[in-house]
Amino acid sequence: MKIFLRLIIFTVVAALPIASAQDKKTSDAAKPASDDAIDFNRARQLMVRKRGGEKLSADEEAYLQRAIEARRRNPGAAGGGDSRTLLSRQQTGLKPLCDMSAKDRYLDQDGGMYGAGMNVPPKDHQKATEQALGQIQPLNAAGKPDPKGQIVLVSISMSNATQEFSRFKQIADADKQKSSQLTIVDCAQGGQAMAEWVSADAATWKEADRRIQRAGVSPEQVQVAWVKLANKGPRGDLETHGRKLQKDTLAVIQNAKRKFPNLQIIYMSSRIYGGYSGGALNPEPYAYESAFPVRWLIQDQIAGNPELNHDATSGPVKAPVLLWGPYMWADGIAPREDGLKWTRDDLGPDGTHPSEAGRNKVAKMLLTFFSEDPLAKSWFQGRSKE
Repeated sequence: MKIFLRLIIFTVVAALPIASAQDKKTSDAAKPASDDAIDFNRARQLMVRKRGGEKLSADEEAYLQRAIEARRRNPGAAGGGDSRTLLSRQQTGLKPLCDMSAKDRYLDQDGGMYGAGMNVPPKDHQKATEQALGQIQPLNAAGKPDPKGQIVLVSISMSNATQEFSRFKQIADADKQKSSQLTIVDCAQGGQAMAEWVSADAATWKEADRRIQRAGVSPEQVQVAWVKLANKGPRGDLETHGRKLQKDTLAVIQNAKRKFPNLQIIYMSSRIYGGYSGGALNPEPYAYESAFPVRWLIQDQIAGNPELNHDATSGPVKAPVLLWGPYMWADGIAPREDGLKWTRDDLGPDGTHPSEAGRNKVAKMLLTFFSEDPLAKSWFQGRSKE
């Protein structure tokens, strides 16, 4: 099946009711081509078998393609918005990256946030991170060390991120663990995904500057950033949309380093669960797959890509140290190993943006990460609280 149909495939899988246990493998060549003649239970069963690695017969493949086309033409043909559709959207069967082992595979990708089944940075990268952490200190408006200065944390991304990060700022500013010398500024903006931050002259950067100034701090005091990776309406397979997201984010990272010369670390996150989405803004599997560009960027930096160099002894510095922030994806109502799950109540009416409950959930994940992670808490709590 052509790769441009992958989004439609996952829509069919999400929308169809659970298949019966009987495995029907008879020829479907004689079946009529109308949408009404399609057994969507059977189509779902075929899709499950195919995702499990089984090769379908030519007739089965043709039948599945017919179902996909019917679903595209008429979303209601597979059950519309009834309770069966809602149930089927509650999970995808995909495994969270943090729960995958080195032997697990999604397409040709192995498990672990950093690859090879690892959810922590390799030793050399951890050492580089510790050196960057050692550089983070209160700075004055000119970017010079000042015991009375500030450390600034900013967010960069789109609507989901600003909804989540602004809530995080509220609870973090009230948290006793947070250093009084840490200023949090939400620079993420509605409708402004990675592609909209690629140009160094984009309006997104100008708005970020205004927000930093309104907070009473300067770009020279920005030393930490959180970036949530996403593009609007992704298309194609992982290699297509994932590499575009990686390329766009690389430009964002380099822009951030130029605009914030004292930026030491960027923590990156991928999207939350997108299976409840009713549109093409960022449904599954795109929400799930947004984790891989995060990992690719970090792996490229570890491998010594000069476009992501953070070490002045190795050439021109073009990026800060890159790390995973909190990994927020879980397979809907199926809890991952640490218990995280996403119910329909965690998403707003469109199934893509977080509800109040979802914003609170992400905000608490960010607070827990920055206040407890050994590669973050030193600047979040202040050195006297290490």
